[in-house]
Amino acid sequence: MDHNCTHWIGKKKLFLAPTNSFPRSITSHKSSNLRTHLKYEKNPKIKEAITQKFMEYLRRAEEIRVILDCGGNGPNGDAAAATQPKTKLKGGEGKEGIDPEQAKLRAGLDSAIIREKPNVKWSDVAGLESAKQALQEAVILPVKFPQFFTGKRRPWRAFLLYGPPGTGKSYVAKAVATEADSTFFRRTSFLEESMFERGSHITILFLLCPISSQPTEIEASRRIKTELLVQMQGVGHDDEKVLVLAATNTPYALDQAIRRRFDKRIYIPLPDLKARQHMFKVHLGDTPHNLTESDFEHLAYKTEGFSGSDISVCVKDVLFEPVRKTIDAKFFTNTYGMWIPCEPTEWGAVQITLPELDAQGLASKIQPPPITRTDFDKVLARQKPTVSKADLEVHERFTKEFGEEG
Repeated sequence: MDHNCTHWIGKKKLFLAPTNSFPRSITSHKSSNLRTHLKYEKNPKIKEAITQKFMEYLRRAEEIRVILDCGGNGPNGDAAAATQPKTKLKGGEGKEGIDPEQAKLRAGLDSAIIREKPNVKWSDVAGLESAKQALQEAVILPVKFPQFFTGKRRPWRAFLLYGPPGTGKSYVAKAVATEADSTFFRRTSFLEESMFERGSHITILFLLCPISSQPTEIEASRRIKTELLVQMQGVGHDDEKVLVLAATNTPYALDQAIRRRFDKRIYIPLPDLKARQHMFKVHLGDTPHNLTESDFEHLAYKTEGFSGSDISVCVKDVLFEPVRKTIDAKFFTNTYGMWIPCEPTEWGAVQITLPELDAQGLASKIQPPPITRTDFDKVLARQKPTVSKADLEVHERFTKEFGEEG
């Protein structure tokens, strides 16, 4: 198998680009992994419980590997057939079947794979040159130019993208998946329910979970964090084609042990002037408009402090302005057989409304006007940025202490 995955818990997510196949023997690493995870836990009772669970994780992970190695993962293929439980033949004769629990797991894993590939190119990502360069070194170059990585030169294996909400962290991850021709795992109810019902999943998907104040949840979070530390310590050693790409809005919530596992910690800031100008063009796409280069520059200046998400919401609102004009219009002009809203003073203006045109059977001949700079000014007058100065100060302080500019 060759899958990339991204998984979300609340506002935190983890993107994982796995190797072309499962390790041939997961249990072969259990001794070193066991020693590693035990040193992070001091409570004897918890240590004993973790040890038991850890051994169970390994056993179940081996079962999953065998299941996935047995057949395809097409939406209508073997995984679908796996939903029909098989039983063992008496006397051990014939092919050994898969028990219902394993069949459910196999079918659930298959349904969690998004077949639609992301279609976000590097050119669609505005700014963030440092982040794009580092990710290209880790993802693209090793595939296209493997001869570059000889001797001690190895690609980066673990990235942490941090920054305020809506700055494009997930957008960068989609661009990586597109350039690498990769597939994402999506969160499904199956995975979310089974994650804590079956410990085996922890060896397949890494999760960053917020620590709750409840004692029982703290203990569960510690166990998950311990397993995460163990798994991430092995990334880049045995799994040569594994890339871990994580994103967070709260970098200080990560403790030192987890933070240290990321080779590159890249700050994804608010877009600069040129980036905002590019974003307006990308989000407008081929929608009819009459904006000039000067207009786009004007919009970029007016949106200082806006995140990429804020600009996306702004453009989405602006896209409906021509529709609103059409609904409220009292005058239309017939241009090449299409009825377009216009001012009363415009040449050829006809006093008529949208319902009246519809009543005359001309609904398919009504066309909204192109987007104008005035439409943007109207929307921006009522929209405010969602990222506060306090949020920015937190991320800038973290960058000075532990990260680097993206």
